[in-house]
Amino acid sequence: MRVNGLKYRRQSGGFTLIELMIVVAIVGILAAIAYPSYRNNVMATHRTNAQADMMKLAQWMERKYLQQNYDYRDSGNPPTLPQTRSPESGTKMYDLSLASVDKNSFTLQAVPAGAQSNDKCGTLTLEHSGRKEAKKGGTVVADCW
Repeated sequence: MRVNGLKYRRQSGGFTLIELMIVVAIVGILAAIAYPSYRNNVMATHRTNAQADMMKLAQWMERKYLQQNYDYRDSGNPPTLPQTRSPESGTKMYDLSLASVDKNSFTLQAVPAGAQSNDKCGTLTLEHSGRKEAKKGGTVVADCW
């Protein structure tokens, strides 16, 4: 095209609004798919940390059992756990406690707290025999241990 004897060239100055909106839509769709998966993985990591902490407490209870002449209790009373939250520092994700204890048995439990309370597995339990269970709203949940 010629304007006043000079050759006029149209130069591309960037992206059009339509192109930008298409990119924004694609990024939004990807984020909508990826974020829930990311949150599920974060919750699974917190759950695994709580399970490891429960295993450490179970070992601690077994040592107590031997030290106290084959009794899980302290002079007939429930022992004070050395750790009552998971993780030990930082934002609490689980409350750790003894659900029950007697001379020859105990049950540890990890109750989700804070953001972890939405976890699909709910409360985790570990018995002296090694039996593991996860319950959410009274219903046993599979594949949590």
